[in-house]
Parts: sequence; structure tokens; C-alpha cells
Amino acid sequence: MSISNNKKVLFDYFIEERYETGLVLEGWEVKAIRAGRSQIKEGYVVIRNAELFLIGAHISPLLSASTHIRPDPVRTRKLLMHRTQIKRLIGKVEQRGYTLVPLDLHYTKGRVKCEIGLAKGKKMHDKRETEKKRDWEREKARLMRRAE
Repeated sequence: MSISNNKKVLFDYFIEERYETGLVLEGWEVKAIRAGRSQIKEGYVVIRNAELFLIGAHISPLLSASTHIRPDPVRTRKLLMHRTQIKRLIGKVEQRGYTLVPLDLHYTKGRVKCEIGLAKGKKMHDKRETEKKRDWEREKARLMRRAE
């Protein structure tokens, strides 16, 4: 079940591969995510010391969050993957000019997971082509409904 999607990424990047990662969260963050108060639109993934980190994802704290902690909505969160997968990703990002972007947050077996994508940036003409293709699909569907 999807929690929040990053639709902007599909417009700006070609997604080559998708990976499911775990997410290190605090208790108040899990409660806020379950309440639907998360957004990954501005988020991106960086590699530091052979570890993956999600930066810029916004999780708004609930008003009933604990009084003895200071919730930081945009703190850096660690992503969990197997070391061999991380090494493979590091090679692709450093050598071939790929970028790691968060695609969505979802539940798997009751746990919050983050799907990241190995992406290559689109040029302006690619974005225009994607827009034309989307408009044509919409128009085609409209014409098919009208013909029935």
C-alpha cells in the first residue's frame, strides 16, 4: 500500500532500476507517516561512507508528539540495503552519471519502506516528448469513450 509518491521524478528522470530499501525512523515519524503526513517530493538520496541517506523528505510531526523530543521534519534519514547492492549502486552512480531518487514510501509486511530509483536526467526535449505522449494517451482515451 502506497503512502506517498514522487510523481515529479517520473517527469524529470528516466528510471533505469528500482530498489526497495528499509528506512531508519523514530517513533513519532512512524506515527506521522501512518497519519499520512509525509512528502518525498523534494527528497533525494546521497551516498556517504558506503551508506545511503534520504535527504529533504518532509515528515510533519503530529501535534500529539512527545514533549521531551524536538521533532525535525526534514532530518537526514538512513536507508537500509545489503552491502553488495550498495556497492553496485555506488559503481553505477560514480561511473555512469546516474542519480538516486526516492520514488515512493509504502508498507511491506507492516514496515515502512522507501522505493528508490537509479535515474538518468531528462533533457528538455525528452520532457516535451513525454508531455506530448501523455496528452495523446489522454486524447485517445477520450475519443475511445466517445466512440462507444
